[in-house]
Amino acid sequence: MSILNLFKVALRAIASNKFRSFLSMLGIIIGVAAVIIMMAIGQGSKESVRANIAQMGTNVIMIRPGAEMRGGVRQDPSAMQTLKQKDYELIEKNKKYVTYVSPEVTSSGQAIYGANNTTTSMYGEGIDYLRIKLWDIQDGDYFTEEDIKKSAKVCVVGKTIVDELFPDGSDPVGKTIRFKSIPMRIVGVLKSKGYNSWGMDQDNVMIAPYTTVMKRILAQTYYSSINCSAITEELTDDAIDELTATLRESHEIKSEDVDDFTIRSQQEMMETMSSTMDTITIILVVAAAFSLLVAGIGIMNIMLVSVTERTKEIGLRMSVGARGIDISNQFLIESVLISITGGILGILIGWLGTLLCAQFGLPASIPLWSIFVSFAVCTVIGIGFGYFPAQKAARMDPIEAIRYE
Repeated sequence: MSILNLFKVALRAIASNKFRSFLSMLGIIIGVAAVIIMMAIGQGSKESVRANIAQMGTNVIMIRPGAEMRGGVRQDPSAMQTLKQKDYELIEKNKKYVTYVSPEVTSSGQAIYGANNTTTSMYGEGIDYLRIKLWDIQDGDYFTEEDIKKSAKVCVVGKTIVDELFPDGSDPVGKTIRFKSIPMRIVGVLKSKGYNSWGMDQDNVMIAPYTTVMKRILAQTYYSSINCSAITEELTDDAIDELTATLRESHEIKSEDVDDFTIRSQQEMMETMSSTMDTITIILVVAAAFSLLVAGIGIMNIMLVSVTERTKEIGLRMSVGARGIDISNQFLIESVLISITGGILGILIGWLGTLLCAQFGLPASIPLWSIFVSFAVCTVIGIGFGYFPAQKAARMDPIEAIRYE
């Protein structure tokens, strides 16, 4: 019997039991839709994280104090005072794979203007900070090198600060606000960046000369961190090696001693986050894929029932010349058709579910390869779980099958 005729017979058998066939497909539909949606959310979240990190610059390198042991107790890195002015100057002097460098000190507190106030973070930065972070000024200007030398009480602010302190829509540039009782004149407003993947408002920020924050607000002589940028993303590792050698020289660290600083790159963070998101996606997909296993068992069960119901038909076909391979192929094709049809409907529902996720603000993006994998899995399920019923039908004795009641 030709393959075309076997397809026609299989389609008639499915059409004659529409409701039962749909119930057989239902498990496949739910399983494929669940897998598609989980993979879309995982892929979308991964892309969202990468986009947020890319906004901060993919070639950014962060130097922070290292935690050291004192009296058998590991100290908090933020309390270490290992990064000093001489480190910054030596990095500037020796830089080869590094383009921009900015010392950083931070403080949190209340920003006040008139009767309005808001809690925010103050970042003391260098002249190159916005270039490192790929940030632009929307209104006004950035502070100057002269402001850094004079520890001038000037700052640039994010959009959230403007909205909270100037709700009437007035121009904040040139206005003086207070941060921890220190008057700070606004010289510029940063272009909005919005929220990142971790739910942090990137616009709730004030940036001032690092000398101003160190002397007038924190009264300290060391940096919280130093931000740098490599020439290109590909040269990030070379830049890290360069910075490591420079700081070990500056801190007079012997070859056998460990570093009293840590260096991390955005590239490293991106790889870590991508690996984490991949792991989470795999866990979600495996959990959803179990429903496909259950669906396959359901298809095998229905096919066994179908073989039993059609025992006499099988006997008649064999008696008029149908071979065992023809009978086997007939039921295999029927099983694969049920599985693939369920898979197509599952992909459609998964796509609609992905659109619904996007409407609720969940990052979701269907990878094209997941659709091909879904087709392949549905075909394998149809063949794998239809094989036993098909073999059972093919091995029937024609005489016993015709006598079956």
